[in-house]
Amino acid sequence: MGKRIRVMATGVFDLLHLGHLHYLKESKKLGDELIVVVATDATVRKEKHEPITPENMRMEMVASLKPVDRAVLGYETDRNRIVEEIKPDIIAVGYDQKHDLEKIKQELSKRGLNVKVVRLPQFDHDLNGTRKIIKKIIEQKRLR
Repeated sequence: MGKRIRVMATGVFDLLHLGHLHYLKESKKLGDELIVVVATDATVRKEKHEPITPENMRMEMVASLKPVDRAVLGYETDRNRIVEEIKPDIIAVGYDQKHDLEKIKQELSKRGLNVKVVRLPQFDHDLNGTRKIIKKIIEQKRLR
């Protein structure tokens, strides 16, 4: 039996939706084991919005999804520290994640990590983003 391929996916996973599930299913197809790094509440606040769901709950929900072998909490300061610990063969980046793949590869290379970084294709769905879901809820509330 050959070497098992370990895939790492990352995200906030606030208000789980079909786009998240598609991202994780497609990530899992890239290898044998999928480890998902869930952003901390502090990271979400700094980079996106006030989280709706606390980090421990988001992590538990992600861990329970079928494609996911393990979910872990990321680090707030050094994002690549978790990569050093997990040692993935592949990092799957969602189509809408604002990450520069070349920059990621360069940072990992500086640390002596040879990791393939893959951007997944877009999944077309009406409510494929947490902010879209929040916006729709607000709009419906206004109509009442």
